[in-house]
Amino acid sequence: MTEHATTLAPDTAPVQRALISVSDKTGLVDLARALATRGVELLSTGGSAKAIRDAGIAVRDVADVTGFPEMMDGRVKTLHPMVHGGLLALRDNANHVSAMDEHGIGAIDLLVVNLYPFEETVAKGADYDTCIENIDIGGPAMIRAAAKNHGFVTTVVDVEDYDALLAELDANDGQTTYAFRQKMAQIAYARTGAYDAAVSTWMADALGEAAPRRRVFAGTLAQTLRYGENPHQSAAFYKDGANRPGVSTATQHQGKELSYNNINDTDAAFELVSEFLPGDGPACAIIKHANPCGVARGDTLKDAYQRAFDCDRTSAFGGIIALNGALDGDTAEVISEIFTEVVIAPGADQAARDIFAKKKNLRLLTTDGLSNPALGGLTYRQVSGGMLVQDRDNGAIALDDLKVVTQKAPTDAQLADLLFAWKVAKHVKSNAIVYVKDGATVGVGAGQMSRVDSTRIAARKSLDMAEVLGLSAPLTRGSVVASDAFFPFPDGLLTAAEAGAVAVIQPGGSMRDDDVIKAADEAGLAMVFTGMRHFRH
Repeated sequence: MTEHATTLAPDTAPVQRALISVSDKTGLVDLARALATRGVELLSTGGSAKAIRDAGIAVRDVADVTGFPEMMDGRVKTLHPMVHGGLLALRDNANHVSAMDEHGIGAIDLLVVNLYPFEETVAKGADYDTCIENIDIGGPAMIRAAAKNHGFVTTVVDVEDYDALLAELDANDGQTTYAFRQKMAQIAYARTGAYDAAVSTWMADALGEAAPRRRVFAGTLAQTLRYGENPHQSAAFYKDGANRPGVSTATQHQGKELSYNNINDTDAAFELVSEFLPGDGPACAIIKHANPCGVARGDTLKDAYQRAFDCDRTSAFGGIIALNGALDGDTAEVISEIFTEVVIAPGADQAARDIFAKKKNLRLLTTDGLSNPALGGLTYRQVSGGMLVQDRDNGAIALDDLKVVTQKAPTDAQLADLLFAWKVAKHVKSNAIVYVKDGATVGVGAGQMSRVDSTRIAARKSLDMAEVLGLSAPLTRGSVVASDAFFPFPDGLLTAAEAGAVAVIQPGGSMRDDDVIKAADEAGLAMVFTGMRHFRH
């Protein structure tokens, strides 16, 4: 029989000998005791062996099996034929069995390994050498060996699977089924793949490689979703390990589980409201289909919500609300007056929770902090046959960055509104137009093929809201307007002027900037250039 001429893997395989080597000791002693009680011989290494032995459980050191002590500060301990032979040997292959007998290699039926905490070490900001020392070598090697031989060997890499392992042994008289071993092998390879992804990504960053030859993406399942954007699409939500406050780290206090669209929209809402730090005063963002339909500052969160709501009450129905401060009862009371899908905030007091408890379909999420808009990182978008990868748009503009290009300069109040509008425009799908007055959006135009159309749509929404609010003129009268990219022609700018805008913020950089500036001067507008655009496709 050749090495590759094997029979089908057995449906069940006994677990008589286990090797346990874990960095995370959570549940270690309970697992070891449960295995020993079931008659499983235990092998272990270093700190794992000590913890098991200290608990009064019989365990044999791997060094006794290999005949070599742990050496080189623990770098070498399991990289040995006595270990890898026991993991890789095909039990139905006569040559393998003969080699095991000749060299005294005992079969290892179960491998329980979790890896050095490399990701956690990087997240703590450790220096280069410390990160290198936390790259596990022996662990991934054993995991890959055992997982390859899943026809006979069970591989467990996550603490959360300990109970499933014990249940499997109990259900099968001390054996594991092939289906279980397959499932554990897939989880094992995903773990080593994610681990290598973390290492390679960190090293690329450390070396300043903006576009490494190969880039690996990895995530951990947070939840399976009922469906994707549409009911015929399956979907799941994965976390990438970043500790950035937001929808992935939030605590959900009530309501049914979030859908694919809920997660996408909630992320958009919280990223936008995080542009406004608590020191900027209370702020609220209302999102519908990943675009803001109202954003405002206020004296209180209730005031900020009401002002944001008054930008577009129709679109706010069934929307996502994000706040930059802890939700209070007064704000919760007014929010609960209409149907809202999700409310996300850094916190929520008991009064707010009691009010929302009456709204069983409303989800309340708290994050214990805001997302830092200045943080870097990467964003990904799949295209046919590949991935587009770019830096997160963390570009920001301060007052000193603005260049006045018109004869008329903005007033201090207008400058404050221009910067507010610019922050909002960053989070509106292109072509983006945002009208703002007194720290609140009064018209938002998003995602149009023509910038002129976005300008008109935003103005039209303001006109509609004026009728709803019983105003004699739309709120765009006396407003400022932001454009996420330059006006290529004067027509969009003049449309904004017709709607009542008196000041403009835009990147500039068009070949026709002079024409646009001239048109602004003739219309009596003040205009500033940022030198930065915020396309959001």
